[in-house]
Amino acid sequence: MIRKIIVIDEEKCNGCGACAAACHEGAIGMMNGKAKLLRDDYCDGLGDCLPACPANAISFTHREAAAYDEKAVQANKLAAQQAAHPRHAGGCPGTRMRQMRQRNHTEDAPPIFGASQLSQWPCQIRLVPEHAPYFQGTSLLIAADCTAYAYAAMHQTFLRGKTTLIGCPKLDDVNYAEKLTRILRNNDIQDVTVVRMEVPCCGGLEHAAREAVQNSGKALPFHVATISIDGIILNQT
Repeated sequence: MIRKIIVIDEEKCNGCGACAAACHEGAIGMMNGKAKLLRDDYCDGLGDCLPACPANAISFTHREAAAYDEKAVQANKLAAQQAAHPRHAGGCPGTRMRQMRQRNHTEDAPPIFGASQLSQWPCQIRLVPEHAPYFQGTSLLIAADCTAYAYAAMHQTFLRGKTTLIGCPKLDDVNYAEKLTRILRNNDIQDVTVVRMEVPCCGGLEHAAREAVQNSGKALPFHVATISIDGIILNQT
């Protein structure tokens, strides 16, 4: 059948992943650093991905394409959720929720340099529960996983006093915005800070966090810090 469907200009695509995060049907994925329309029958032709693209690389076309298959989309979503949250008998030790008191810290003395400031486990966006005690009354840090390696003072500058979530939109084939929205909506989070790398693909993490704050219905203070690949804070808002 001839119908309206998206087309992605690979020359314009910067690989940020924002369109894949915005596509609720899972029609778009990242391959070799570029956005791809994975299946015609997953694309509903509504174009939620168009305004998310910072490079204006997505447009509509009319061509021969398989009809939108809502049942296939829902089945694919369910399979992705099951893959992201597998069940383990007795619970996987690596995903069991824990809160940690920051080491070398007392009420009268600040943490010493080099001491971990991670306050909870797990910290991966894909693994963290949507409801947890450590989300109550906290400042939320959403960080690209590379930032901890690029920026030497990551713990003292950004992790201290925050609940930390980490992820990589280029490597994780999931929509961070949906889960982050539920976390923000259902917990008493005070503000959100995003720490990202300067590389374009990290824009997907910032975009997902901004979308989550907007969709949560809360007027939360929102801050962004960008780290260069040689470990310098390029800008901070």
